Amino acid sequence: MIYTVTLNPSIDYIVHVDDFKPGAVNRMNKDFKFPGGKGINVSRILKRLAVPSEALGFLGGFTGGFIKDALQTEGLKCAFTPVADDTRINIKLKSTEETEINGAGPNITNEELQELKQQLSKVQSGDVVVLSGSAPASLRKGFYQELITIVKDKAADFVIDTTGKDLADALAFGPLLVKPNNHELADLYDTSFESIADILPYGKRLLADGARHVIISMAGDGALLFTDEGIYQSNVLKRPLKNSVGAGDSMIAGFIGAFTKTSDPLTAFKWGVACGSGTAFSDDLATREMIDSLLAEVVVTKISD
Repeated sequence: MIYTVTLNPSIDYIVHVDDFKPGAVNRMNKDFKFPGGKGINVSRILKRLAVPSEALGFLGGFTGGFIKDALQTEGLKCAFTPVADDTRINIKLKSTEETEINGAGPNITNEELQELKQQLSKVQSGDVVVLSGSAPASLRKGFYQELITIVKDKAADFVIDTTGKDLADALAFGPLLVKPNNHELADLYDTSFESIADILPYGKRLLADGARHVIISMAGDGALLFTDEGIYQSNVLKRPLKNSVGAGDSMIAGFIGAFTKTSDPLTAFKWGVACGSGTAFSDDLATREMIDSLLAEVVVTKISD
């Protein structure tokens, strides 16, 4: 079983305004409301790939109710921990430029933390737990490491998709996959990149620091996969870009969904690229039809041992 953990879910309220003017009355020409949060996005894509998962995390208030109802309508298995405060709303304003206004998230009590840890303790050997996204500001430092300890004690695997110290501290536990983008990777190691060649030593460093597989997403330059057998680069699929929200989560879902079936990182990488690209080309997350149509276009090339 694959479990996804989203510590700070959201309703993603996506608003399209043709020519947004600050300080004026603007009228939207269309809007969408989707259940959001990185782990939730992973579960939604896994569902479209017919890969079972269970979504865990914190949900509260009428906003949490909206998310739970939407996910259950899609047929997702959920076991969220209820919290007293409302789940946040994130606003994605799409106009001539894209603007995001993200909520801070609810206050989480110690009792609610313990309930989530109890939910996670049901994982078993062979399961995969995907830990994704930021944590509410109220959570104590190092909470991700507490969850990782539970997972490792159960002899299960985990994926970590976060940034900064939480990512750095997770590497020693041997994550199955990490997927920073090139900017997050540069921040992690306090450096900068001018070319793809500059990135390669730092992807290898993630492996040396403990990650078993590494994907570095590079937006318009495709993506890189680092394994013990070599470094691989995907081509860039061409469609009109519609959506930057959830593409990285979709890539993780494609990779993990395929890897749990095949144990082949190259096949999994192709699925990851197709899923991530499909979401970038869609208003919501990629449909199965979109993913299937893109999969045949994905080309993966080995660029280094």
